[in-house]
Amino acid sequence: MSESTWKVGPLAQACGLTVRTLHHWDTIGLLSPSRRTAGGHREYTGHDIERLYQVLALRSLGLGLDTIAVCLDSGVDPTRVLRDHRESVEAQLTALTNLRDRLVRIEEQAADGSAPTTSALIDALRATGAASPGADQALRRHLDDDQLQALGAHSAAVGPTAHYFLEVEWPELYRRAEELRRSGVAPSDPRVRGLVARMDELGALFSGGDRTLSTGVRSAWREDPAALSGDASARPGQWDDLADYLDEARKGRK
Repeated sequence: MSESTWKVGPLAQACGLTVRTLHHWDTIGLLSPSRRTAGGHREYTGHDIERLYQVLALRSLGLGLDTIAVCLDSGVDPTRVLRDHRESVEAQLTALTNLRDRLVRIEEQAADGSAPTTSALIDALRATGAASPGADQALRRHLDDDQLQALGAHSAAVGPTAHYFLEVEWPELYRRAEELRRSGVAPSDPRVRGLVARMDELGALFSGGDRTLSTGVRSAWREDPAALSGDASARPGQWDDLADYLDEARKGRK
């Protein structure tokens, strides 16, 4: 039994897209049909439909086509990324809910004219710590309150794509750079400089182009990579060689 396929017209109509859009995605390599008819017409298979679903799901979150291509072509499972993101948000919501409950109890005590108990204050302090991710605590050692506020504002401006830039594209860029470094490719190589250029573009999104913010964040990465990367096994100095390699590539771009 032959696998069912879709021609570009019916597929575009079913997905609410235009034929022109599917043709463009084929041209840029984002979504290319696996088959062609004898007359050269595009035919999309079940595998192609699965990729199309992933493209549309990631695009609905505000990702650009280049970022979506990195997500899919680097072997990252978008479903896993979405699940990890959801679990992270749920953990933060739980921590914030616990903090809110404790603050409500303290507020009620104050409204009754009685001072908050030591136990209630300790509980609130613990909840405050739980609501602040380890990355935030690591950054506080390198950035002051104004800089942290600016960093938060820039990150918020990025929108829903921030998670994927940080969790998908950025790690993939570093992975590729490390492969080149281990292979003995010089920092001046155009491939390395291209990766650095994209890293710095992403960095500018989150820092607003403020070099003091970028420097502080890099220092935090070197000092506490476990907190910043989410990899509990990461150790200080683990990525120093790669960081130095990338800095050398940056010098060549100036």
